[in-house]
Amino acid sequence: MQDGTVAPVELAITLGMLNPRSWQDAARAADDLGFGAVFVSDHLVAPAGPAGLLDGRDESARMKADTPLYDSLGYLQYLAGLTERVRLGTYVYLAALRHPFATARAVATLDRVSGGRALLGVGAGWLRSEFEAAQVPWARRGSRLEEAVAVCRRLWREELVEHRGEYWEFPPVGFAPKPLAADGVPVLFGGESDVAVARAARYGDGWMGMGGHTPASAAKTVARLRELRGPDAGPFEVTVGGTVETPGDLEAWAAAGVDRVVVAPWSSSRTAVADLKDFAGSVGLSGRRSSSPSG
Repeated sequence: MQDGTVAPVELAITLGMLNPRSWQDAARAADDLGFGAVFVSDHLVAPAGPAGLLDGRDESARMKADTPLYDSLGYLQYLAGLTERVRLGTYVYLAALRHPFATARAVATLDRVSGGRALLGVGAGWLRSEFEAAQVPWARRGSRLEEAVAVCRRLWREELVEHRGEYWEFPPVGFAPKPLAADGVPVLFGGESDVAVARAARYGDGWMGMGGHTPASAAKTVARLRELRGPDAGPFEVTVGGTVETPGDLEAWAAAGVDRVVVAPWSSSRTAVADLKDFAGSVGLSGRRSSSPSG
């Protein structure tokens, strides 16, 4: 989201839309074709009795008890060794379900082994029964997420960290190795509700919108984010899930203030790599390589 300028739009994929057997091949293809990021979704468990709302809709049917779930950050660490330039992130990570020590450690490890390519997308979560299974209060997940991210940032930036908060308390601790960048790993807050957007504006290095956006719908949220952040705010990144079919679509997303569009340009998991290649050619992506943060 660049105030007053139109920057090129980055394209990304999320592996959560594919069968896990296709993940490593799709990630390699995205890296080779010049996609900017590869994302993995996140859950701890798949409750036998799912209950929850996503963007105001009952989405319980999409989470079955036998859904294969990989540790998101662990799998991204694996992908770090298979890729060279593409950024690797979560879309989105349920930090409220974990102790911030565990989150900070896994993310810092990903950033180190990938050469500074980590992105941490976080969200308050939508699957209430997952929080209940983990014995984490559902009603307080938003403030718990905020505190978890605050602790992670301190661990990434400060030599010794002592904390007394609402959810966690610990004596002075050290944390090394830290992420490669002095400010740590960028944290992008996800969610579509007014509360989620306000949280992203206040605490995030960016906002992650879920799938189904259009340039028009994204532009409305971008305008709201700019209003909330004020005229003197620093850099801020907007990622949304949407559709791109032509280079002209990329221009429309850029004009809307979007920095990254997450696409799913395949007809099936079996054809994902071939479909990615066809898509890259249709939007002029072939041969365009993203530069890694480490150069």
